[in-house]
Amino acid sequence: MTEATKASNWNVPNVLTAIRMVMVPIFAWVLLAYPDDSTMRWVATAIFVVAIATDALDGRIARKYNLVTNFGKLWDPIADKALTGMAFVGLSILGELPWWITIIILVREWGITILRWAIMKYGVMAANRGGKLKTVMQSVALIMFLPGLQFLPTVWGWVAWAAMILCFVLTVLTGLDYLREANKMRQAYLAEHPEEAQHKE
Repeated sequence: MTEATKASNWNVPNVLTAIRMVMVPIFAWVLLAYPDDSTMRWVATAIFVVAIATDALDGRIARKYNLVTNFGKLWDPIADKALTGMAFVGLSILGELPWWITIIILVREWGITILRWAIMKYGVMAANRGGKLKTVMQSVALIMFLPGLQFLPTVWGWVAWAAMILCFVLTVLTGLDYLREANKMRQAYLAEHPEEAQHKE
């Protein structure tokens, strides 16, 4: 796609990304305002599911109709991390998920997001397959935790914890993979611009 035919930032996928951002505080309020109401916990879960569904939908539309933009590449993962991050923090505030799990996941998530901004000079680092699988597993684990394990059968809790452990491992491993990818992008850029490499030395 040439510069003249690049997709406008004003398109359906980017609007869906913005909607997801707006849903974050709504989801947070429902989750934290009614922690002991099993019905409202399902309402919070439903809001989360709808919001996370827009993440899959906006990406699919962007790719199908050639509406991929740098705005989407950067802000889509930010919206996703704001939503899942709020879910992790909310569960920890409620005492239903250890803070150390939430902190490590958030440090990885926002650290990679900041890294994306920091290396924009070298190129845009889009989500890879591992990152997408991590996002799916986080969504599955959170959807299982959000209704409140205390309101659900024991076997549900076992499956939920298995999903949470898997998503935690994937989150850490893919974070390390993104660090390697960022370093490769930087090295490739400096190889093409030796004058900058010499300047840094």
